[in-house]
Amino acid sequence: MDNYLLFIGVSIATILLPGPAVILTLNNAIQRGLKKTIVGILGISTAILCIAVLSATSIGVLLASSVLAFTVVKIIGAIYLIYLGIKMFRSKTSMQSSGALTESSFKKCFLEGFGVSISNPKAVVFFMSIFPQFINLGQAYTSQFILLACTFAGLVLVIHSTYALFASIAKNKLASGESNNLLGKISGTIFVFFGLGLAVTSR
Repeated sequence: MDNYLLFIGVSIATILLPGPAVILTLNNAIQRGLKKTIVGILGISTAILCIAVLSATSIGVLLASSVLAFTVVKIIGAIYLIYLGIKMFRSKTSMQSSGALTESSFKKCFLEGFGVSISNPKAVVFFMSIFPQFINLGQAYTSQFILLACTFAGLVLVIHSTYALFASIAKNKLASGESNNLLGKISGTIFVFFGLGLAVTSR
């Protein structure tokens, strides 16, 4: 496969860009603890693998070519991001509410991470436009596709875990309820803007 190292560089740059998944990881690391954050990251990475598979199927072609299908998925994703944003904004971190956040189930953390990534139709278009650039048509397609998809998902795990680790370290400096409340409002506002931005953009 040609330019594999270039693909890794493009992937790292893409994953490092602040987006809903990154904000969710940082917010979880500070408010829910490292273990549940890692579970959320696994949800994000699993969604990435699903999106990669969808991009290689007729569903991916449908989302890329049908304005209606793309718009429906886009609106659903926007609503979900706005919902999470409002939820974060309204959360209050006291001794009781902090405990409630900590007690959030692993399943809930996983599904939130999965939902944030899987609900963005632009990811399908991204994979459909990026992957072909790094696949050698003279070699077996399936093995190359699997390598690229697993590489991207693996980089998501590594980079988001690094974000989570640094956020957990910084947590001690943001340990007060007032700081966590401010973080929740900032994260919530960003999520709402992400949702609105997704809703109004074309492709």
